[in-house]
Amino acid sequence: MFHRHDDNPILTARDWPYPAHTVFNAAACQMGEETVLLVRVEDRRGHSHLTVARSADGVSNWQIDSKPSFAPDPKNYSEEAWGLEDARVTWVEDRDRWVIAYTAYSPNGPLVSLAETTDFTSFNRIGPVMPPEDKDAAVFPRRFGNRYAMIHRPVPTGGSGAHIWMSFSPDLTHWGDHHVLLRARRGAWWDASKIGLGPPPLETSEGWLVLYHGVRVTAGGCLYRLGLALLDLENPCRVLRRGDEWVFAPETLFEFQGDVGGVVFPCGWILDEPTDTIRMYYGGADTCLALATAQLSDVLTYLRTCRVPRTR
Repeated sequence: MFHRHDDNPILTARDWPYPAHTVFNAAACQMGEETVLLVRVEDRRGHSHLTVARSADGVSNWQIDSKPSFAPDPKNYSEEAWGLEDARVTWVEDRDRWVIAYTAYSPNGPLVSLAETTDFTSFNRIGPVMPPEDKDAAVFPRRFGNRYAMIHRPVPTGGSGAHIWMSFSPDLTHWGDHHVLLRARRGAWWDASKIGLGPPPLETSEGWLVLYHGVRVTAGGCLYRLGLALLDLENPCRVLRRGDEWVFAPETLFEFQGDVGGVVFPCGWILDEPTDTIRMYYGGADTCLALATAQLSDVLTYLRTCRVPRTR
């Protein structure tokens, strides 16, 4: 269903206007005629920050900010001492702005923090909203009843697996009513032991479309591959469909050769409604940024063939 762009990778550290080790795992959104990416940039210390890149066609001629756009502020936010990672952005209707969910990393572990922006030039931190260890978070674009909803992935102690959770909040600051949404499978499955959200959930006529990564530990290391699920539009805790098979996996040299080989990791996608085309932006081997496209109708047709999960 997903087809790699011929010009992949579309962004690497060589494209950056200042020294960088790697660029990958970008949030994505459409602002008018521009595609905007909020790219994770790892510096030569090994710490990450976020930088904005803009393009008219979402593929080429990227205009990249000349310095970090959203940098760690460990003096005021100690949870960011080791950097900011893997943002997801959502236009939240009733706040009339973009909400950014990102991983703040420090000696205390990774946790989920939120920020807001209207222009990707200035940013207002909401602050940390989940304790460590937690990451792979995104906020839904609208409320359910009077509550915001967020998908995230805490890692419990005790080796019980890393699953995808759903939580709710009246104000984006105080979160509760936590539920396991999708469980990592066990044994030989491609998504055994550890899963996590990819881009923010995408609203479709048939439900909230979820793309997630699954991790399988092999003798040669970890493999990160992607699978699909569909959630109920009015009750996103209800999983309508979940695919048994992965739909996108590392295949090319730039997905196997890099800091962490065998990884495809999307944090952003954009639906072009007139053409029914999804543009998925993903990190390759934690080293570069690439693009793949799919037809939304094909994705939904596939999900209709998938099983209905058992209710627990």
